[in-house]
This record gives sequence, structure tokens and C-alpha cells, in this order.
Amino acid sequence: MKKVAIIMGSDSDWAMVKAAAKQLGDWDVPFEAHIMSAHRTPQAAAAFAKNARDEGFGVIIAAAGMAAHLAGVLAGNTTLPVIGLPLKGGAMDGMDALLATVQMPSGVPVATVALNGAKNAAILACQILALSDETLEKRLEQAKEEMACAIGEKDAALQQELDQ
Repeated sequence: MKKVAIIMGSDSDWAMVKAAAKQLGDWDVPFEAHIMSAHRTPQAAAAFAKNARDEGFGVIIAAAGMAAHLAGVLAGNTTLPVIGLPLKGGAMDGMDALLATVQMPSGVPVATVALNGAKNAAILACQILALSDETLEKRLEQAKEEMACAIGEKDAALQQELDQ
């Protein structure tokens, strides 16, 4: 199975990003997490992206707040899918990160999840990898079924409360 790269712009991002690592770990998806900055280590970020496919990666998750150029820098240097994970914080409380991540120029796409949507970033990475991995596809189908069952149980509890 291909690996997922989780790249964050700062060590302070780990508190939010570890939810992606947990989700990948729960589903036995191999991953690596690294700190690289679009602005402070641009050569390292570009080199990582250029070599990611040869290093066994299939998807890159790029988490950054404020200026949030990391996803674009990585996407500009690879043909692998890049998932942008904008993080809340700073003077604009994440709106700047969201816009910087989602407003990519033509030819350099970045899939973007919600602010602080680390778990969804991991799930989307798994969905991409599942295109060529039946075991992972089945795990995703099982997760959807479990989610639906949990909602059904919550609805039944609500109905019971309303009947009282």
C-alpha cells in the first residue's frame, strides 16, 4: 500500500493534525509526518514533493495556518494528489488559511477540507488510495455502515425521548 505524507508548516500544528495520523493508524494506512515550511524551508518542501512518489507515497496532506502556502508549494512540485488542511488561528481565525488553500491557480489543484478537518483529510487520502486497494475500500465501506448505524441509534433514542 502507498504511504500518506502528512506535512505541517509548524510543530504547533501537530495538536490539530494528529487526528489525521490517528485515523490513518486506526485503518493501518502507513504514513509519515514531517514539519516543512513553504516560507522557511521552501527547498526542502519542494524536494520532498518532487521525490514523494519515488519514496512510496500516494497522497500528501498539507496542513498549515495563516498564509497556508504549503499545499500549493507541494502541489506545484508533484503530480500526486495533495489535500490541503487549512488550520484555524491568527488574526483572521483561519479564513486566510482557507482562502490561501482553496484558491489555487489553474493547473495546480489542491483538494481542500474544512478548517481543522484533519480526520476528513485522512479519510479523503484513504479514499484516493482505495482506488487501487480493495482492502482499504472495504474498510471505508464498513466505516460508512458503522456511521449510518450510529445515526440510526441516535434517531431511535431521540424518538424514544419524544414519546415520553
